[in-house]
Amino acid sequence: MNLEQLRSFIEVARFGNFTRAAEELYLAQPSLSRQIAALEHDLGAELFHRARGGSTLTVAGESLLPLARRMLADAESVRRELAELAGLERGRVRLGATPTLCISLVAEVLSAFHAAHPGIELHLSEHGSRHLLDQLGSGELDLALITTSDASSAERFTVTPLLVEELVVVSSAGAAPVTERDAITLDEVAGLPQIVFSSSYDLRAATDAAFLAADLTPRVVLEGAEMDAVLRFVERGLGVAIVPAMVLIDRPGLRAVRLAGHALERTISVAWPADVAPTAAVEVMRRTITAGATAFAARAGATMRLA
Repeated sequence: MNLEQLRSFIEVARFGNFTRAAEELYLAQPSLSRQIAALEHDLGAELFHRARGGSTLTVAGESLLPLARRMLADAESVRRELAELAGLERGRVRLGATPTLCISLVAEVLSAFHAAHPGIELHLSEHGSRHLLDQLGSGELDLALITTSDASSAERFTVTPLLVEELVVVSSAGAAPVTERDAITLDEVAGLPQIVFSSSYDLRAATDAAFLAADLTPRVVLEGAEMDAVLRFVERGLGVAIVPAMVLIDRPGLRAVRLAGHALERTISVAWPADVAPTAAVEVMRRTITAGATAFAARAGATMRLA
């Protein structure tokens, strides 16, 4: 049984005449007759009483008619929903991102995506990279913007690098510069009052490792803050912080200086499950993220480059 056979059956039942039904369907009458005969063969029952004056439904035909109408309506509903998804009129994207990216790149990406596709439902999960990968693996997310990965990630996820970004030292724009030079050494930074992130931040692990490798102990005045709070505290002159360059965009209250020598860098990547084909909406979101990353690299200058 197929949809064309059901459509033919419904039209013959409607007109009570094979010739008129064939004209309505733009079929030759022999083709229509063969479709109905094949349907009757598949079902093992006659569907019409055929007579010179027309065709009427048998008991089996009367039983099939409401079912056939419902099956065609369901098929049309599926076709319409798929067309809407293809046109990004409906759908859902579940995106995960690290806190740093949520206040910078992700904010612009989601704004652009929603403006272009307002019918798509958006969900955002804000966590560290390792937690986001766990959510990807458990099916809770479609995409994740991460800053760390390991060897096991390559087997479970497709991970595409987007940006390589420097970490810079920020201070209040209203205070005296921390140095008159173009860059500051990690040794000098260690002696400045610092505001450091929560231990759950990937950034915290990276900066702690850098100080440890240089056998330095940073002078911490406040520990455990989230990104937005760190930036606000720095703006008010409480101390300095080591942050990704992208968070400085549109923040006139902050002054940044690059780290001298071997700069601290992080790679921003987009990841998704390797064994799951992305929906149309997810694929467009991925392309929107890539375009947003390219725009960010152009605005950030020397502190950021495409991966």
